[in-house]
Order: sequence, then C-alpha cells, then structure tokens
Amino acid sequence: MLNIKAQLKTLPNSPGIYLFYNAKKELLYVGKATSLKNRVKSYFIGNQKSPRPIEAMIHEVVKIKTITTDSVLEAIILEGNYIKKFQPKYNVDWKDDKSWNYLYLTNAEFPKLKTIRQYELDKAQNKNNWKLEIGNWKFVYGPFPGLNTTLALKILHKLFYISRCEPQAKKPCFDFQLGYCLGVCVNKISPSEYQYKVIKPLVTFLSGHKQKLLITLKKEMLAASAQKNFEEAARLRDQILALKKIHAVALLDKEFLNIKTIDSTLKNFRIEAYDISNLGSSAKVGSLVVFNQHGPLKAAYRKFKIKTVVGQSDVDCLKEVLSRRFKNNWPTPDLILVDGGQPQVNAVKIIIRQRQLNVPVIGIAKGPLRKKNEFIFEPQNKPLATFIKTNQTLLIQARNEAHRFAVNYHHLVHKKESLASAFDKT
Repeated sequence: MLNIKAQLKTLPNSPGIYLFYNAKKELLYVGKATSLKNRVKSYFIGNQKSPRPIEAMIHEVVKIKTITTDSVLEAIILEGNYIKKFQPKYNVDWKDDKSWNYLYLTNAEFPKLKTIRQYELDKAQNKNNWKLEIGNWKFVYGPFPGLNTTLALKILHKLFYISRCEPQAKKPCFDFQLGYCLGVCVNKISPSEYQYKVIKPLVTFLSGHKQKLLITLKKEMLAASAQKNFEEAARLRDQILALKKIHAVALLDKEFLNIKTIDSTLKNFRIEAYDISNLGSSAKVGSLVVFNQHGPLKAAYRKFKIKTVVGQSDVDCLKEVLSRRFKNNWPTPDLILVDGGQPQVNAVKIIIRQRQLNVPVIGIAKGPLRKKNEFIFEPQNKPLATFIKTNQTLLIQARNEAHRFAVNYHHLVHKKESLASAFDKT
C-alpha cells in the first residue's frame, strides 16, 4: 500500500468525496470537497489545523480513497449516502445536530421538497405521532453535513420543476411564469404526471443515480420528439443540459470551505441585468445589477472594465463581461436581462451555451432616443412571455438601473483616463 505522502500525489483536482481508512480497513471518516486535491492535502501538509475535530484522528489514517463527481451537489448527495450506509465512526461521533441536515418529500398529492435538521428529526421520531409532527413525509435523504439548505432547495427546484405553489391558485405562480413549474397552480399537470415527471427523476437523482437518470431522460426526450411533442422534448433537453453542468459551489458552508458565502438577501429569485457603456473606443465598461422580485439588491452589483476588446463593439464587450462573470462563484441567475436588442441577446446566449446553463435571456431594446421598450426573447416560450407581461415594470426598472450603473462607472473611468492623458502631455 502506498504511504500517505505518495497517495496525496495522486489526488484529483475535482469535486467529490474522500474516505479515510485505518490499518484495520475500517472507514473512519467521509467528507466532501470542491477540490479533492486541495481539501485532503490540507489535513496532512503544513502546520495549519482544520477547525474540525477530524484533526484528532488524522494519525490513524493509512489509506485514502476518493470518488469524483461532476458537481458539488452530487458530492454532497454521495457523502450523505455513504454516511447513512456505513456510519463512519468519526462522522457519527462528531455529529452536529445543527449542521446535519436532511431533505424530505412530503406525502402530499403534489409532494414538496423540504429540509429538516438532525435535532428536529430526533425530536419528531421520539414521539408516537412523529409523522404528523413533520407533515407525514414520504422520503428522507441525508444526512448532509454543512449543507446550505436554502441554495440546495433553489437548485433542486429549478433542476426538477418541483412545485412550491398550491393547486387551484387564483393566478399562475412566479415559477410557472418562467417555466420552472409545470403548472400545479393552474391545473396543467395531474398528480400522476407530477409523480412521473418530477418526483421520480428527483428520487433517482437523490439516490445517487444521475447517469441512470440522464439515460432515461434522453429516451423520453427522443420519444417526445418522435410524437411531435416538441415543447416537452425541449424541456427534457434543457433538463439534461442543466443536470450535466450543475453550478453549486456555494452549497458548502464556509465552515467547510474557504469560499465567499452568498448574501442571505438573495432569496427566491435572482435577475441579473447587464449594460455596456463607452465613448467611442475608449473607457469601455460593463455593469451587472441584481434584482429579486421585490427590487434591487445593491450589495450584489458588480462593474467591469473591459480588458480584451479593441475598438467599439458592445457585443464583444458583453461577451467579455459574461465570461468573466461566470468565472466567479456567484449565485446562478434565474433570469438574464440585457440592455439591447437581438445582437446582445445572441451574445449572451453564446456564453450561456458554452457554460451549459439553462437560463432565460431577455433583451430590452430602447431605440436611439431611449424612449422605446421592445422586449427581445424567444416568442415560442409562452411562460416567459407571460412573465414579461406580468413583470414589465420590474424588468424595465432593472434595465434602467444597469444603464445608470454603467454610465456612472464609464464617467469615472473616462475622467481618470483623461487626467492621465493630460498628465502625460505635460
């Protein structure tokens, strides 16, 4: 068997789980990481100590095993399955009732996905009527130590179209307007269809069988296309793409990773609006402003000084801004809005496709006098059309804010460049 130093050299730089074994081949501990190489090395190299009690048993480890995953979300699910199945000594001994989280599906006509902490689970199960205490759940998954439950639910709701609304609602829910709900609120899907299209794929995924799920979804997509049900085929295609590229780094709490956690105000819905501002080919800048359904979230605003574009090209500037934006571990947007027409929308879609994301894109063309508000989007996307109609004021406000933020930054950069130029001439 390779010694620890040799084993550390073979670690992959990818997300997944790591398993520590002792000389008796007993599984001592299982953990998750965005980078298995960096995470596992941190236990054995240097004098820095992890704030977790695992440091106390690190001398017992003689073998390291790793299992890579496509995303952090899958690593979290795999870790939970291993803890549940093998009950590793140090995972169980150091169990934190506050940080150990579970996901559960309610046993309703249209099941909902919810979270529960370990101490709540223990309390409920110690009562004779514990099922009533929790809401009569159907499936429980976990434990997921240190899971950012708010973000996890948001990602899973989008990936699997899980309903957050109620049947017989007076109006369509916000998710339905954007295509993230299959229509529980407006009676467009029956309980049996919901079980087949939503719950079955979700259960397969949470059980750790993503590849099996992808094969099934591809078969269903081809079948829907053959039956000329192109809307359903497109939905399944988008779901497959989204599952292949899950952006979920921030799912791990900062206790376990040295990452910047998302702002707690960014809840429910995230609209990102972009604009480019320049004066000819000089002082080119871009802006990103963030809104939720209630208005601006100014703490999440970002500005970009264009670095690679030569000459004047708003489209190329926009591509640079989007490319740089997605290199950061910021929350994935639910909607992207751009100040511009079809060329700008197409530019955003190119970057979105490169990242294999499933995010709706809307452009608002203002015309030369900025008195026009023409919405640019895929006309066949009826839920998006409904969303735009319902939320025109909010979207125009976000577009105008992106323009204001870009112009203000442009003036600042132009002023600095002008002063620098004048100084060079003296």
